[in-house]
Amino acid sequence: MLTYIGRAAAGQRISGKRLLSSTSPRLPEAFEQRIQQALENMRTAGTFKSERVIQSPQRASIQVQGSSKSVVNLCANNYMGLADNPQVVERAHEYLRQWGNGLSSVRFICGTQTIHKDLEDQISGFYGGNGRDTILYASCFDANAGVFESLLTDQDAIISDSLNHASIIDGVRLCKAKRFRYKSGNAKDLAAKLEEAKSAGCQVKMVATDGVFSMDGAIAPLREICDVAEQYNAVVLVDDAHATGFLGDTGRGTGEYWGVSDRIHLVNSTLGKALGGASGGYTTGNALLVSLLRNTSRPYLFSNTLAPSVVGAASAAISLVDDAKTRTPLLNQLWDNAKLFRARMDEAGFTLAGKDHAIIPVMLGDARVASEMADRLLARGIYVIGFSYPVVPRDKARIRVQLSAAHTTEQVNAAVDAFIAVGRELRVIK
Repeated sequence: MLTYIGRAAAGQRISGKRLLSSTSPRLPEAFEQRIQQALENMRTAGTFKSERVIQSPQRASIQVQGSSKSVVNLCANNYMGLADNPQVVERAHEYLRQWGNGLSSVRFICGTQTIHKDLEDQISGFYGGNGRDTILYASCFDANAGVFESLLTDQDAIISDSLNHASIIDGVRLCKAKRFRYKSGNAKDLAAKLEEAKSAGCQVKMVATDGVFSMDGAIAPLREICDVAEQYNAVVLVDDAHATGFLGDTGRGTGEYWGVSDRIHLVNSTLGKALGGASGGYTTGNALLVSLLRNTSRPYLFSNTLAPSVVGAASAAISLVDDAKTRTPLLNQLWDNAKLFRARMDEAGFTLAGKDHAIIPVMLGDARVASEMADRLLARGIYVIGFSYPVVPRDKARIRVQLSAAHTTEQVNAAVDAFIAVGRELRVIK
């Protein structure tokens, strides 16, 4: 019998047992050359992505490998600053001790504990209850991957915003429904596509949109989208990953922001951003639709259930957002930070995208400039990432700044000062 142990050399024997080699098998030569060329092209274009290693918990100020001092983090989805909140961390520990590390199972076999049902009920209540149900996923990506194929047939139509997240795009590809794309946030074009779907004889028409377009910091015009959808008796699905927990008066997301929560049939969102920053996603909405998802959604049926520690942390985070005493000061700090950053950067002459959101993209155009600016900002104690193709369109490279309730006014001002200094060095501003 062959036994594999770590990285032993091929043919080595320990206690009479020959060990398998840990060396990866050689790729076919043409394939290897193609991959090497693709990577080299990325490096030349300045789009190759290197991962920086963080050596501290996720918070407003972090320790980055290779940096001798802490740096201000301006690129996390930690909008409410709850990623290392003591109550959230303690609840994760509590659930870990009480419920174990994991279930070693999918939900429908032996992977459902009372805490999973409790969290689903808590999320449904967070959105108002009243005929709602919620289904948990390993991520919001999985929620988007599983919803369209389960609910739509080849007799139906999916009408998707042209700037929707990659997970919606992938989910749409998996379903057999007819596909239509409308210009981002354009209700008139949405109506035209719905008219096409109607003329094609499509039975069910589902409109899918991001609540917030994360690369642009733009909020989808859900009031107009719902108006048009209702004219065609269409189902509305919103991916609210970059809104849940902090957008709207009480953090209920884009639906609350526009006052149309009761007109949205399904919301897909995440537990990995404002709601504790760990992992996990969900679909919440019409109970009949959620019941079908439990029985047919492949990412749900074939993925392990959420770990108890993640469930506990998410539950604690939702409770903090649900309580006005903790929510209000956090929201006030978040929006004060966003207004301050945008106002000073605009005054300095930077080109900024988005509006009324904690995501503030600094538009640079050239991928190499975005990468170089990010490196120079890190040297000045500001952690940001340059985004370029294929994450954003070609020649639309940017640095996406994300403010948090955990940032202090001093940290925001220090970040703007650094941007101005580097912007002048690179001649992005005068």
